[in-house]
Amino acid sequence: MRKIEHIGIAVKNLKESNLLFEKLFGAPAYKEEEVASEGVKTSFFMNGPNKIELLEATNDDSPIAKFIEKKGEGIHHIAFDVENIYFEIERLKAEGFVVLNEIPKKGADNKLVAFLHPKTTNGVLIELCQEIAE
Repeated sequence: MRKIEHIGIAVKNLKESNLLFEKLFGAPAYKEEEVASEGVKTSFFMNGPNKIELLEATNDDSPIAKFIEKKGEGIHHIAFDVENIYFEIERLKAEGFVVLNEIPKKGADNKLVAFLHPKTTNGVLIELCQEIAE
């Protein structure tokens, strides 16, 4: 793992949260997109070299909707940038981590993503991210 890629925050209302974070950072989101396969709309903010992703559920069955129902709004995951997501999945499985999706899927912000189960990471959902070559 090379660096923290972003911190994901679950929100109830993306439009209202975008205004809040725009005030906080003094700049608007640089990107908004929907990831239909995950039932989520996202926006991304830069703060120096750091990225924050806001996530709003688009349906009641999405992981974000379930997270907010259980825990309320707040930090949902920490994402780490990796050079080779396939290698990292195998390496982490061999170390005893539970990988939620062993086949990476297309996520937001032009990334392949995979998640580690929080029960194996001290209660924190970890996302692995690899930039998709264009």
